[in-house]
Amino acid sequence: MNRLSYQKLRGGYYTPAPIADFLAAWAFRSPDDAILEPSCGDGVILAAARQLIRQGAPIETLGQHLHGIELDPQEADKAARRLHDLGLPLATNNTIHVGDFFAHCQQHWFGEKVLTLVLKERHSFDVVIGNPPFVRYQNFPEEHRQIAFAMMQQAGLSPNRLTNAWLPFLVVGSLLLNETGRLAMVIPAELFQVNYAAEVRQFLSDYFSRVTLITFKQLVFADIQQEVVLLLAERNHTPYSGIRAIELDGIEDSARLTFADLDAAPLKPMDHSTEKWTQYFLDPAEIHLLREMRTHPGVTLADQVLDVDVGIVTGRNDFFVLSQDEVRRHGLEPYLTRIVSRSAHLAGAIFNADDWQTNVTAQLPAFLFTPDDVPIEELPEALQRYIALGEAKEYHKGYKCRIRKRWYSVPSVWIPDAFMLRQVHAYPKLIYNPAQAVCTDTIHRVRFRDGVNGKAVTAAYLNSLTFAFAEVTGRSYGGGVLTFEPSEAERLPLPLINADQLDLAQCDQWLRANRIEDVLDVTDKVLLREGLGLSAEQARMLRGIWVKLRDRRINRK
Repeated sequence: MNRLSYQKLRGGYYTPAPIADFLAAWAFRSPDDAILEPSCGDGVILAAARQLIRQGAPIETLGQHLHGIELDPQEADKAARRLHDLGLPLATNNTIHVGDFFAHCQQHWFGEKVLTLVLKERHSFDVVIGNPPFVRYQNFPEEHRQIAFAMMQQAGLSPNRLTNAWLPFLVVGSLLLNETGRLAMVIPAELFQVNYAAEVRQFLSDYFSRVTLITFKQLVFADIQQEVVLLLAERNHTPYSGIRAIELDGIEDSARLTFADLDAAPLKPMDHSTEKWTQYFLDPAEIHLLREMRTHPGVTLADQVLDVDVGIVTGRNDFFVLSQDEVRRHGLEPYLTRIVSRSAHLAGAIFNADDWQTNVTAQLPAFLFTPDDVPIEELPEALQRYIALGEAKEYHKGYKCRIRKRWYSVPSVWIPDAFMLRQVHAYPKLIYNPAQAVCTDTIHRVRFRDGVNGKAVTAAYLNSLTFAFAEVTGRSYGGGVLTFEPSEAERLPLPLINADQLDLAQCDQWLRANRIEDVLDVTDKVLLREGLGLSAEQARMLRGIWVKLRDRRINRK
């Protein structure tokens, strides 16, 4: 793995020239700036060299200002030759250093044994620039990962098995800046919203005085479906500090974006916590209202009234989840349980027996095969034949099936009180479950806590406050879908005062008629205005926050 390029690990994509040029133009303030690119295989260092030349740096001394590190010798040679084409001597060891970035830091800057984070002035940089590799934990070479994680721990962070390689590149690169240094990087948009980046969000808000986030509605790296953000961070910038977010349509807009455009974007106070950064696309008044609502005494966190769990993991849905025709053809009655296999089959806020029967009539997968958990020879012959059919297709060799005692016995089959959308398009919702069905893992299962009025909570879930927080609590990738893990869903705030006054059946009818605004008009009045005592303007603002963030999410391509 020592000779494996991070560029190859992450798919071999390179930073588009307009973005590389924009990063370099923003980051450099002087032809004497000392520049570091921690993973220079993508050639951003070439843009850095061009920018230094534009600012008047002499060609003969240009290499003294540039410090690039690349794991793969062939990629390093390419970077050196690109610099040579600009007039620099072809001397890779002087400008482009071959090896692992973190080992290089340990040897040259942090020390072999003591990973001190107090760097001498000559060991720090005016600019750290680049496109750090997007490499998951399992593909992050262990010998490099150990050093990288040790450095993160020295900075007070706690990396784990979810930590992607770009995070230590970002953190350690930041630590190598001098007191007035600038960092300009292409970072996965996961920085905004994933839990494993939460500590790094707090680190960045503490370490930098001013942060600018530039996002794109269109994918920059379309071939890998990876959404990115340009992170521009400044140390000790006075007197104007804070954070701002700017959204562009596509790559070409970065070439037209001026520094005056950046300065015109309003700065917002940074929240020095692990909060997700999606909120920074809002106006300061909107951010303030959300923070005020987090601590409102009338708001209840969802985990106080319900428990969210993933749906059933069958290991092979096309074997276990069946239509009525398939059930009859194989003679599997009565070893069946009602099931919902897709969120699209949940039209309203209630899933009743008639809804399930409609799915059955439409020959949708509506039955879960649930034979007794006994040796196969103790099952009826029809079931034995069906199980043998699955084994002939080698379904029992799939990972989720083979780890079970009996591959044909699906575990954790229990009937939830309600369903919750795991992936959301327009808006999140709970769906009450009088049909007594189960669901696949495309949908979350919900149990209401003892003494909780489940119908009231299901209706109250449909309100502008919860919808607004859903947009900053869930995570969204390319395609515009908002995704919730159970722990994220349980952190959503719910206004439950007066919830028992809501009519769930009426809400259900409106949702089936695609009239969500009618639902919100009622629930916002009952729950937000009358229950929480919010003003009409505050209620309207919460609705506007939801619409703004929802539309931003859906309109990204």
